[in-house]
Amino acid sequence: MEAEEIVELNRTYTFFTWSVQSQVRPLPVSHGQGAYFWDVTGKRYLDFSSQLMNLNAGFGNARIIRAIQEQAERLAFAWPGFATEPRGRLGQLLAEITPGDLCKALFTTGGGEANENAIKFARLVTGRHKILSRYRSFHGATAGALALTGDPYRHPVEPLIPGVVHFLDPYCYRCPFGWTRETCHRECIDHVEQIIQLEGPEHIAAIVLEGVTGSNGIIIPPDEYWPRIREMCDRYGILLIDDEVMSGFGRTGKWFAVEHWGVSPDIMTVGKGITSGYVPLGAVIVSKSIADYFNDRRLPMGLTNNSHPVCVAAGVAAIEAYETDGLIENARSMGNMLKEGLEELKERHPSIGDVRCIGLFACIELVKDRESKEPLSPLPGLPPSGDPLLAAKLSSEMRKRGMHCFAKWNYIFPIPPLCIGPSELQEGLAILDEVLVLADEIAVH
Repeated sequence: MEAEEIVELNRTYTFFTWSVQSQVRPLPVSHGQGAYFWDVTGKRYLDFSSQLMNLNAGFGNARIIRAIQEQAERLAFAWPGFATEPRGRLGQLLAEITPGDLCKALFTTGGGEANENAIKFARLVTGRHKILSRYRSFHGATAGALALTGDPYRHPVEPLIPGVVHFLDPYCYRCPFGWTRETCHRECIDHVEQIIQLEGPEHIAAIVLEGVTGSNGIIIPPDEYWPRIREMCDRYGILLIDDEVMSGFGRTGKWFAVEHWGVSPDIMTVGKGITSGYVPLGAVIVSKSIADYFNDRRLPMGLTNNSHPVCVAAGVAAIEAYETDGLIENARSMGNMLKEGLEELKERHPSIGDVRCIGLFACIELVKDRESKEPLSPLPGLPPSGDPLLAAKLSSEMRKRGMHCFAKWNYIFPIPPLCIGPSELQEGLAILDEVLVLADEIAVH
């Protein structure tokens, strides 16, 4: 089919998420390899956001593809009550690579569904109902996960599930308490304890945090943040849930982002990178004490595709690929190069207010001027400002130059596959350099 036919077929018969349907102009894609993909006309694009921050191993990883093929031929599906070798092997691998005593997994079809079931685990085990999460967060699009989500994506479909309370973020560039990095009093941490006291610790089942905040701006917390939240949870008998759906599986240069701060959560949720996006899969991984709780109690959770054989086989292969292909080590080394490159861009482009980078997990924040930090596009939680079409304009300019890089609000997210090499990384930075000239012009006007 021709490109226009494919686009029209998709627009007529399928919905495109988070979009006004009449305005959608999707790119008709054909195939990919490594850090590149091609549209149906043969034009090549550098994938500088790992599709939706999930294609960690890049396109065409032979190990993962082969595992999917072989498992589909051998056993394409199994009743959730059956045991399969890849199901057990993936559970074992997750127990080995996750921190602390996380030891047992419930497999889902994605990260949002994992967060749904994490809520159930927390409420069942503690007998409490409230869940605390941050405003600048995204945890999924189903009712429970979207209730956890703090950003405005939840507004059109509220009310969602009851019992979720949001609190402010450790957003150092835009400290909600008015401090700078030099004068910081860590009120973002003390604030959490105030919320706990106001809501009643005896009613709070869990606190949910992204390992590093993802699509709300790659907010990297101060070093004391995770350890002190862990201490609060221990003191009040609250479970700590670590959402590593986006920040996990090598994205930050470690298996999981929380490891940068030496903290072990009670529950971890994963998705996206668990199969490198090749097939849908998520998981809730729980501590030994939570796992033991259900030894003599019924687990009231059920999913038709729980432990889908093809998906868990892909998960085993993805973890093996991360290890044998040195992808996590590459994320660290290329992450250093990415951070240096972004800092150089900041020196050249006055529209860049801040860059944040940990491994291959990065964000460029665009402003009208650095003194006022006024956003170049409307940013939730702040007075309306700037061009609401900024992200769409920048995305369009990047695609014209042969690159896909996710943009949202006044953020650009350089989050390339973990397999990216130095020349590809420099190519992406060069395209960003060109496109940021447009951001500079918008800032001036």
